[in-house]
Amino acid sequence: MSKGYKNFISGKWQVSKSGQTFENINPADSKQVVGRFQKSNQEDINEAVAAAKEAQVKWRNTPAPKRGEMLFRAGELLLKNKDTLAREMTMEMGKVFKETGGDVQECIDMAYYAAGEGRRLAGETVPSEMPNKFCMSVRMPVGIVAAITPWNFPMAIPTWKLFPALIAGNTVVLKPASDTPLSAVNLVKLLEKAGFPPGVINLVTGTGDEVGTPLIDHSNVNLVSFTGSSNTGSLVAEHCARRMKKFSLEMGGKNAVIVMDDADLNSALEGVLWGAFGTTGQRCTACSRVIVHKKVMKKFNDLLIDRANKLSLGNGLDEKVEMGPLINESQRQKVKKYVDIGVEEGAKLIVGGNYHNVKNCRNGFFFQPTVFTDVSPKMRIAQEEIFGPVLSVIPCDGLEQAIGIVKDSKFGLSSAIYTQDVNRAFKAIEYLDTGITYINSSTIGAEIQLPFGGTKGTGNGHREAGTAGIDVFTEWKSVYVDYSGKLQKAQID
Repeated sequence: MSKGYKNFISGKWQVSKSGQTFENINPADSKQVVGRFQKSNQEDINEAVAAAKEAQVKWRNTPAPKRGEMLFRAGELLLKNKDTLAREMTMEMGKVFKETGGDVQECIDMAYYAAGEGRRLAGETVPSEMPNKFCMSVRMPVGIVAAITPWNFPMAIPTWKLFPALIAGNTVVLKPASDTPLSAVNLVKLLEKAGFPPGVINLVTGTGDEVGTPLIDHSNVNLVSFTGSSNTGSLVAEHCARRMKKFSLEMGGKNAVIVMDDADLNSALEGVLWGAFGTTGQRCTACSRVIVHKKVMKKFNDLLIDRANKLSLGNGLDEKVEMGPLINESQRQKVKKYVDIGVEEGAKLIVGGNYHNVKNCRNGFFFQPTVFTDVSPKMRIAQEEIFGPVLSVIPCDGLEQAIGIVKDSKFGLSSAIYTQDVNRAFKAIEYLDTGITYINSSTIGAEIQLPFGGTKGTGNGHREAGTAGIDVFTEWKSVYVDYSGKLQKAQID
């Protein structure tokens, strides 16, 4: 019998009012049950939100530097337990151990960064247009935050939401993805140990319909922070808009790497391979399009075919493995469907394209690294987010055309260019309409001290991480202190 895990509400670990559980499966070996988790319902959400509401006033009145000390302790605990956390994350999510270690490291980095913000949380002081009058702006917490997080970064993304929310004085109800609840439980256990008071952090597991929707719709939730698919994000937006509720959306991408004719091809190859097949292509920042100058197309494709065919697949706990499984069978079938679409559209399949069922991969949700050439920018495989290890190679005649191809997308998350020409690099920075642009690096690899997010269909204008991440979880208040001893009428006097 697999181990059972509970919800965390008001400082206590407890079973769901539903009395039901669901199983968490290892995607590298579907016969292995990682654990049983609570299949929660509306009653559990009501209790969690009530706990967050009860704790919120006391928490916001806790000095921000004291809140930061707790986050610093959380960072220390995450660092101490990094290997164990990464190992269990690989078991439930599938990506290789080095990558899950990076996932946990992002949590550590965010803990230390947010802890430091406890002694800043800066507003502004500005001059008044009137004498004997002082003007400033300060940040106020929004109140109760619902954090709804995906399975591809099952610890990093929750901390991108929780830690800025907590340092700003909010309380939180976390609803993790049903495919990766163990990492969320492990995170909350360490936050409990770090000393956060009861009700400040609450965790409720379950499905989107039975937990996510009631949480979004709850009248006492002040802000919904969501990361996931564009389809689900649009539903979150609809629900929040009807209730005049703040919401932050981080959704899809169709990210591209431009390889110019003067690029270091070996460096570009490494960046494209990492961007396309790291995390098995299951990143919102994954490189799913590579736009290659026709002058170097053949040489680059030859290098790409050779390396992609040599990538080793298997259980991510094996240090020799370079790419793990997809998250579940449904996702694997979706990727296969897109491969079939690419073939039907006339693209040339040159690497992979099918399930990977050899040797120790037979019981997992493995899919071969896949590369298409002769892809035109309007093909579905070049326009729609696949969220798997499928790369489309698109030819271009020069920088202007390449930028046009990148911009021909409903998404605007990440982009990259490989070139030795500084003029080309700065033109790319100026004209690529994405929230992130890399020069001579891959489309993946964000650092937490800079804003993360995108344009167009990637989100609704908010950013995570950096100081911009604090903006999501705070309201601005403008303060005027008049010490003139009389009524002064701005713009009139």
